[in-house]
Formats: sequence, structure tokens, C-alpha cells
Amino acid sequence: MDNYQTKLQHITTFIFDFDGVLSDGKIYVLPDGDQMRATDVKDGYALQYALRKGYHVAVISGGYSETMRLRYTSFPGMEIFLKVSDKVQMFNEYLSSHNLTPAEVMFMGDDIPDYKVMMMAGLKCCPADASHEIRQIADYVSYRPGGRGCVRDVIEQTLRAQGKWFEDDACLW
Repeated sequence: MDNYQTKLQHITTFIFDFDGVLSDGKIYVLPDGDQMRATDVKDGYALQYALRKGYHVAVISGGYSETMRLRYTSFPGMEIFLKVSDKVQMFNEYLSSHNLTPAEVMFMGDDIPDYKVMMMAGLKCCPADASHEIRQIADYVSYRPGGRGCVRDVIEQTLRAQGKWFEDDACLW
């Protein structure tokens, strides 16, 4: 746990998978063919708070639907990369474009397509219901499942560790 707590101090960037992390992994296909996923408002609060505090926040997902993109368009500065077939390449491009080192990045994934990119991140996190392979490499396994507050959990812990959680601006959205 000490290693995990130490790593929290260096995080400037949060990158999340979508399906199974920001959502519970269920996909509802609508009559027009679009796909709908459910997300948690507490995760949304933590995401916008981290952005307001100056953190980089991004989503790298192999999935795609218009509803995924629309969910976070009102979060200024949040970068959404959907339909990504090579998450490692996108991760490297993101780090390069923002002049970041892997040690500054917390990546949260839940399944085998996240394995290689998680291995590159300075802090590897996953939801409680992540696959066995992902839980095995995680520095931290949230007590919350995907789409049910795991994102809030890791953001809150990071901001608390850095003394930036629940400051005067916490009650703003």
C-alpha cells in the first residue's frame, strides 16, 4: 500500500477505459443502431472536479457510440478517444502531445484489451469486477465495480493524497 500511496503523489493525469470502467459494461442497442451505456453521476462529479483542479483527463476506448461521445462533451478539457484499436499507440501519442511521463499517469482498465497499456502507466488501477488478469497487475483494485463509482474512488484518493479534495470550490459543478 505504501508504494500505491507514493505513486498517488505523482499523478497529474487520469486515463480511463469506457466499457467496464466508466460504464458497468452493459450495452443497450437502440432501434436506430446506436448503443447506450449507463454511467455514474458520482464518477462524473469527480471527473469534472479533477479537470477544474488542472488534471489531464482522457478516455481511451475500443468502443464507439454517439452516446459515449456525448456523455462528456460538456466536460471542458476532457479528451475522448473512441474506436481505438491500439491503445498502446494512443497512450504514447497522448503522453507525447501533453509532454507527460508514464509516472504521471493513472490508467484504469478492466479487461484484457487494457493489459498492455496498463503495464505502461505509472499507476495501474481497476474496478472491483475487473478480469483476473487485470486485477493481477493492478497497483490498486477499487472496492467499487465498473460504472458504479470506481472512477470517483481513484480520483478522490489521488486528490486527497495531494491535498486538493474538498476545497472551497468543491460545491461547484
